[in-house]
Amino acid sequence: MNNELNRDITLKSILKFTLPSIFMMVVMSLYTIVDGIFVSRLVNTNAFSAVNIIYPLISVVVGLGTMFGTGTTAIVSRKLGEGRQQEANQIVTFIILFTIGLGIAFSVLSYLFLGQIIHLLGANEAVFDYCRDYALPIILFLPFSLLQVQFQSLFVANGKPGIGLLVTLASGLANVFLDYFFIAVCHMGVAGAAIATGIGYFIAAVFGLYYFARHKEAPLHFVKPKVSIPNLIRAMTNGSSEMVSNLSSSVTTLLFNIIMMRLVGPDGVAAISILLYLDFVLIAINLGYSIGVAPLFSYNYGKGDHGRLKKLFRLSFYFCTGVGVIMTAGTVFFADQLAAVFSPAGSMVYELARTGLRIFAMSYLFKGFSIFISALFTAFGNGTLSAVLSFMRTLVLLVSAILLFSSLFGITGVWYATPAAEALACLLAAALTWKYRKVYSYL
Repeated sequence: MNNELNRDITLKSILKFTLPSIFMMVVMSLYTIVDGIFVSRLVNTNAFSAVNIIYPLISVVVGLGTMFGTGTTAIVSRKLGEGRQQEANQIVTFIILFTIGLGIAFSVLSYLFLGQIIHLLGANEAVFDYCRDYALPIILFLPFSLLQVQFQSLFVANGKPGIGLLVTLASGLANVFLDYFFIAVCHMGVAGAAIATGIGYFIAAVFGLYYFARHKEAPLHFVKPKVSIPNLIRAMTNGSSEMVSNLSSSVTTLLFNIIMMRLVGPDGVAAISILLYLDFVLIAINLGYSIGVAPLFSYNYGKGDHGRLKKLFRLSFYFCTGVGVIMTAGTVFFADQLAAVFSPAGSMVYELARTGLRIFAMSYLFKGFSIFISALFTAFGNGTLSAVLSFMRTLVLLVSAILLFSSLFGITGVWYATPAAEALACLLAAALTWKYRKVYSYL
C-alpha cells in the first residue's frame, strides 16, 4: 500500500503533499518567463516577441507530456488503491517508452517543417530569423520536455512530490544561470536562451529515468513492460483535458499574437506576451495544486472512501477560492511593477501591459475552480467530461470572446476577453460539479 497516498485529510496534510507540485509547476512556468526577461532586456523587443510566437510549439509538447502524465497517474493511483502494484508498474514503463518514441518523432517532424511552422505561428519578416534561431535548439530537446512533465505527475503518484520539486528546482536554476551565461557572456542571443531551456529539460528528464529505473523499493518503478494498447488509450483519454487545454493555449496564443500584431504591431505582441507569461506563473499555482491533489482523489476513489472524498473536495474548494482572490488583488495592485520586469517604465510595451494586467486580473477569480474541477474528473477516470470542460473553457469560450470583444472594442476588448470567458467557464464547471455529485460522492 502507498502510505503517502493513504493519509489523513486535513488542510495541513493536503498542503504538505501538494506544495511540492505547486512549486514544481511554478518553476516549470519560469523556464519561458526567464527566457523572456533575459531576451527582452539583453536582446530586443522583436526577439522577445519571437519567443512568444514559438511558445505554441512548446505548448503542444507540454500538452502531450501532461496528457500522458496525468492520465497515467489517474490509472496507476487507482490501481495502487486497489492493491494492484505490478500492473501499475507495467503500465508506467510501457507508456514512458511509448512517449520517448513519440517525442523523437515530434522533434524530427518539427525540424523538417520548421519554416512552414514559423509562418503558421504568425511570424512576419521582422521576427522570422529570431523565431528560427530560438526554435532550432528547442526542438532538439522536445523529447526531454515531454518526459519532464510526465515525471512531475509520476513523482506525486509515487508519494514523493518533494523529490520532483528538488529536481525541478535544480533544472530551473541551471536554466537561469545558463540563460545569463549564454546571452550576456557568450552573446548567443535567442539561441542561447533556447539552449539553456533545453538543458533544463534534459536534467529533469534524465534524473526521472534514473530514479524510476533504480528505486525498485518505490511503489512505482520500471519493470519489464507489457504492451497494453487499451491502457495507453485509457491514459490518453483520462489526460485528454490537459492536452486539450495546452493545444487550446497554443491556438489562443496564436490568435492573441495575430490580433495584437494587426492592432499595434510587435509592441502589441510583446505586451500580450507579458500578460501570458505572468499568467503561466500564476496559473501554475492552480495547476500544481490540481496535479498534486488528484492522486489523493484517485486513491480514495479506488478505496471507496466517500468520507475522505467529501473532505478533500471541500478543502480544495476553499483553497482555489482563496488563491483566486489573492492573485486578483495582487495583480491589480502590482501591475506597474510586474510590467516593469519585462519592459522599461514609460515605454509603449509597458503602458499597454500595465493597463491590460489590471483588467486581465479579474480572470483569476474564476480560473482556479475550473482547473480544479477538470482535474477532478480526470482523477475519477472521466477524461471525456474533463476534456469537454477544458475544451469549452480554453478554446470555444475564449476564442469567441477574443474575436467578439476585439472587433467591438479593439485593444480594450482583448484585455476583457479572458475574464469574460473564464466567468462563463466557471458557471459551466459549477453546473457539472452539481450534476455529477452523486456519481462520484464528493458532495
